[in-house]
Amino acid sequence: MTVPSWRIHGLSVEGYRHRRQGLPCQDACGWVVTSAVAVLAVADGAGSRPRSEEGSRLAVKLAAEHFARRAGAAVEVQPGEAVHELLRDALQDVSDDFLDRTGSDAPDFATTLTVVVLAPGWLGHLTVGDGFVVVRAGTEDGERQFHLLPQAAAVSEYSNETVFLTSPDAARWTHTECLSDDGIDGVLLSTDGLAQAMLNRSASGAQSPNTSFADAVFRSLDTAPDDADGKLAALLRSDRLTALNADDKTLLRAVRTSRG
Repeated sequence: MTVPSWRIHGLSVEGYRHRRQGLPCQDACGWVVTSAVAVLAVADGAGSRPRSEEGSRLAVKLAAEHFARRAGAAVEVQPGEAVHELLRDALQDVSDDFLDRTGSDAPDFATTLTVVVLAPGWLGHLTVGDGFVVVRAGTEDGERQFHLLPQAAAVSEYSNETVFLTSPDAARWTHTECLSDDGIDGVLLSTDGLAQAMLNRSASGAQSPNTSFADAVFRSLDTAPDDADGKLAALLRSDRLTALNADDKTLLRAVRTSRG
């Protein structure tokens, strides 16, 4: 099966509150590309925990390692339950490794984690916490279409509490997804710092992608711009986005460049 090629770029920047207080960014993003798969990961360290900055960086590092290993060893796996099982097994590897490295101080490193695996024939998605993923796939009346992948259920209807990789019942609130759609030619992962800009919310509470923002973000990578880091950092730190949310912001995107 032909392995598609992807152009990948991402960045995490500190939010206005952290800049004002002289604190580091507690978000992180990372990716790895092998001969068989690409793995993308973003993480949002818990602001109330003293070592969450380290936790988010460790989470994306371990996710890139373990998800790539699991997916690369099962490259012939077919879309369906086998992919869900692969994602859950990889998360267990990440969790075990994370806890081994942080020991009894693990709660101090609390972080969310969102992962996408791009494999021949399927896209796998796993999320622990409140990160989100938007994909670009297909057209309607000549317009590119954007789709928000299903997110993990909220811990409580009446609480904004999120789940972390170190939460005792994290597996209960983890969501996995498997898509088999050759029309997917763009994938975007983000932490909740960009939710207000990237997502629209209907009167019923249902969320959908902000088409104009998503289109601009993907198109800027389609054209492989010079100084991609500088331009993305300027966008993420812009007054317009800061006015919507003063939290740290992460944007990790991949666009298909060929079919191999």
